[in-house]
Parts: sequence; structure tokens; C-alpha cells
Amino acid sequence: MNPQENALVQGNAEVTPIVVETPTTPEVSEVAETPEVVETLETAETPEAPTSPTWKRHYESKADVLARAQEIAGATENPERDEVDYLKTVYYKLLKAERDAAYEAHIANGGTAEDYVSMPDETEEAFKAELNVIRERRALVFRQQEEEKEANLAKKLEIIERIKTLCASPEMAGQSFQEVKALQQQWREIGAVPATQTTEIWRNYHLYVDKFYDSLKLNIEAREYDFKKNLEAKTQLCEAAEKLADVTDVISAFHQLQKLHQEYREIGPVSKELRDEIWARFKAASTVINKRHQQHFEQIRAREEENLTLKQALIERVKEVVARERKSNADWAEQTELVTAIQTEWRTIGPAPQKENNRIYDEFRAVCSEFFTAKTAFFRERKDAYKENIDRKRALIEEAKSLMDSTDWKATADRLAELQRQWKTVGQVPRKIGDQLWEEFVGACNHFFDARKAAGSGTRKTEHDNLAMKRDIIARIKALLPTSDDDAADVNTSDIQTALRSLQDEWSGVGHVPYREKDKVYDDYRAAVDAVRDIVGRDNKRRRLEGFKNRVKNVSEQGGDMGSESSRLLHDRDRLKSDITTYENNLSFLSATSKKGNSLIDEMNRKLQRLRDELELVNQKIKALK
Repeated sequence: MNPQENALVQGNAEVTPIVVETPTTPEVSEVAETPEVVETLETAETPEAPTSPTWKRHYESKADVLARAQEIAGATENPERDEVDYLKTVYYKLLKAERDAAYEAHIANGGTAEDYVSMPDETEEAFKAELNVIRERRALVFRQQEEEKEANLAKKLEIIERIKTLCASPEMAGQSFQEVKALQQQWREIGAVPATQTTEIWRNYHLYVDKFYDSLKLNIEAREYDFKKNLEAKTQLCEAAEKLADVTDVISAFHQLQKLHQEYREIGPVSKELRDEIWARFKAASTVINKRHQQHFEQIRAREEENLTLKQALIERVKEVVARERKSNADWAEQTELVTAIQTEWRTIGPAPQKENNRIYDEFRAVCSEFFTAKTAFFRERKDAYKENIDRKRALIEEAKSLMDSTDWKATADRLAELQRQWKTVGQVPRKIGDQLWEEFVGACNHFFDARKAAGSGTRKTEHDNLAMKRDIIARIKALLPTSDDDAADVNTSDIQTALRSLQDEWSGVGHVPYREKDKVYDDYRAAVDAVRDIVGRDNKRRRLEGFKNRVKNVSEQGGDMGSESSRLLHDRDRLKSDITTYENNLSFLSATSKKGNSLIDEMNRKLQRLRDELELVNQKIKALK
């Protein structure tokens, strides 16, 4: 192998620029300048080179990847190995992302790493089956290619034997020149041979070609003509190589250069005085492309190192959050939002260097798990405290109910007042159940005090006064509603909510009304409150949608990506649809056989409407993203 060939092999194998020396091969070797490198450049692959952009594209889901694998498996062409490898990488990245998200959701919902079970994916076996089909086809194609190489080897051996025979009659060299040229053309048209035979067959071929040209003393004009044609062909290759410097796709330019080198080696010699000049020109153009190729991968490695630094910084931020003190639900909510935001930012950062990528991810996952494990322990402990407080409040309620029908007005009133003081000393409970317990307790107390009041004079008048006060509150709640669409557009929902809460508190402070009017006045009150809340809800939804659109616009103007937001919205949409279906099914089994049943149905209908409103907002956000 001459120095030119050594340079080419080194440039291809190590992804470095071609470094060559001045050729020193004897004149007799002009017919073929780089025989031994042919098979090397045909089979060598550049380490870590990105795939061709003609098939590399973004896949939204595993189903899309599976569909492409099925398309390849069902096609007739030879599957391209790089694309198959790329599909495998993308599929398992998507599968890993789903499993990681499921794990994080499990932890966020109070689960632990020990009780987490990864569910099998129904598309994985189908994907593996398609890969097996593709692998079998590639194996078949490989066997066919090997058989073709063996056939090519036999053809080339026949050409060598024929040239060898012609060399045995030097006096007939002039007459045999055209036949040798035809044999050389046949040689170039024959494809690759087994790699183990490449060097030996090239050596024998050029040995006898050189012998033939040495014996061709009477055909100098034909030799000069051959040199001229070869010079023209190599000049065209030099021009093509020089143009590759303007190709923006560095990887494509590098692969095109390899093809040009293959063609260069297949072309015969040029005159000795031009040999070094033409090779120097081709080598100079190759060096430019190889340097760009090397710089491209250096930039990739630099970006990966930068990503490693960014990810390490995110780990430190999570560690800082873990080290903070948290005493209340609000503290946990605030810090959970911080950790979730950091996790989202992590997903926007590209890969780290391959040897560090798994380590840095495991470290990040461990520190996040530490936070969510601590959160689970906190709320488990808080749940135990809540249970103890609930039990204490239930005991007070039972005692209050046991006293509610007493007519020992003085003693019972004193005891109920003591129970109320004890109630205030009991610790916190969840707000929803706390409200229910308070209503039971106050109801029992009020029952006694109302009875005591009724035992006195003026009870009926007081109830009618209370009825008038409640009707006045209903009218004031209705007055909060806008009277026109223009007023609705300018409504200040914050002021309305504040006013509504004040009126609700005032309502709660009003005593009993006549029994016959109790249900009707409460229904009127409930309808007015729901109407105001509907106005507030629509305005909040409008503001949330406008805020989301502004955020999408800002991210788009900054060249950002909302891919993770789109996935979250699609997940929310599916969850809301499922919840709506569940509520609708539950409603179909309920019947209004009592006032309590009617109340339950009304509450479920209100929840169902809120779910539908939320689904409408999610659909509008998805539309805004598109």
C-alpha cells in the first residue's frame, strides 16, 4: 500500500483529515495508484456519524415508530441499517420516557420506589417481531451479496488469467492493447469481491497490467491518449471534491468524498510529470472536507459536555430544594412545583457524553426520588395527625347530639359552650371533611339553641325576619351578575368573588326560616350562587386561555419547543374524557327518591359541568398550540 492509500485509510477510520506524503511509487505502478484501500473505504463506517437526513425524522409516539418498522418490513427494498438502528433508538427512548413518567407520577402520587411495578408495553413485542423480519431480510441480502462477491472474484480471476496470457506474447502487445482496455473496463464494472481476497487480487491484477504496459513499447500514442483521458477524469473528480466544501451537510459531504475516492482509485494512471500535481489537488480538497467532518464531531462533543454541566447544575438545584425546611402543605406544594419545573427543564437539555449519560440521569433520578419519598412520609404523618383530630371532633359531635334535645336550658347551654371551646383547641383536619364536621357540630348546637329560643316568645316573627333577610341576600347576589355582554367583558371577577364570599358568610349568620319556606329559599340561594360562579368561571377560563396563548407566542418567538406541553395537554384531555364518562355512567344509576338524593344528583351535575368546562379549555389550548 503506497503513502496515498495509507493517508486515505487513516482519514476514514479515525474521522481525521487525510494526511499524505508525496507518492514515490515507480512509474510501472501508474495504472492503479491505490489498490489496497478499495474494500476498506467500502466497508468502513465513521464512528458515531449521524444518520442521513433523507430518512431521519421526528416521531411523536411508539405507534409511529412501529408503523415505520412495519412499512420497512413489508417493503421489497433492502432495509437500510442506519434507519433500523435509528428506529430502535427512538422507540426505546420513547418507551423509557413513558416508563420514567409513570414512575415519577407514581412517586408524585404518594407511591414508593419499592412498590412501583413497571407494566409491559403492548407494542414492544410487535416492534421486536418487525425487527426480526427486517433482520432476516438483511441476512438474506448479505448472503446474496457474499454470493455475488464470490462470483465477482471468479470473473476477476478470469480477467487476470487472460491478461497474464497476453503478457506471455510481448510481440503481440500492440494488437492486444484494445483487448486489454476492454478487460480493464470489465474489471471496473465488476462489483466488490470478498474482503479477504481484495488485496491479493488487486496485487496480481496490477502486476500483470504493469507487465503488459511495460511490453507495450510500440504503442506510445495509445498510452498517451489513455493518460490524457485519465487526467480529464481525475480533474473532474478534483472539481467535484472542491465543490463539496460548499455543501452545508457535513456528513453528506464526507460520504460523497468517499465515493469520489473510490472513483479516483478506479481510474488508470496519468503521465508521470502530472501525477503528483493532480494527486496534490485531490488531496487538498479532501483535507478540507475531512477537517470539517472532524470539527463537526468536536462540536457535538462540546455540546454534550455543555449539556453535562447544565444537568449537573439542575441536580444541585434539586439538592438545594431537598435541603430546605418544610412545615406546611403550602411549603410542599411550592417546592413540588420547583422540582417539577426542574424535571421539565431537564427534558429540554440534549444528551450528555455517552460514558456519563446514564450516570448523570441515575443521579438526577435518585435526588428527585429522595424529595418525593420525603413528601410521601410527611403526608403520611400528617394523615395520622388528621385522623386523631377527626376522631376528637367526632366525639364532641356525638356529645353535642346527645344534648340537642335536652330541655335543661341552663346546664345544657353551659355544656355546649364548653364543647365549643374544646372544639377550637382541636388541631387541623382536611378542609373538606372539616367543613362537614363543623356543619354537624353547629347543627346539633343550633338545634338546641333554636329550641330554647322557640320556647320563648317571638319565635315565628324571628323566622319571618330571617326569611326576609335571606331573600335580601339572594337579591344582592343576583345583583353581582352583569346585565349585558359588555358588562360581562369588563367584569372584575376578583371583586365579585370577594363580594360573593361576604354574602355567603352573611347568609350563614342568618338563623332559621319558616319550615315551609326553607327548601325554596335555599334553592333560590343555590341557583344565584351558581350563576355568579359560572360568570367567574368563564372569565377565569378566558384569562387562563389568553395567558396560555401569550406563553405559546413567547416560546415560539424565542425559538423554543412546546412538545412537552402538547403531550401534557393530550394526557389531560384523555383523563378529562374518562372522568366525564365515569360521572355520566354514575348519574345513570342514580334516582331522585329523596331530597338527599336530589342534592347528590345536583352536586354531581355541577362537578360534571366543571369537567366539561375544563375539557373545553384544554381543547382550546391544544388548538392554540397547533
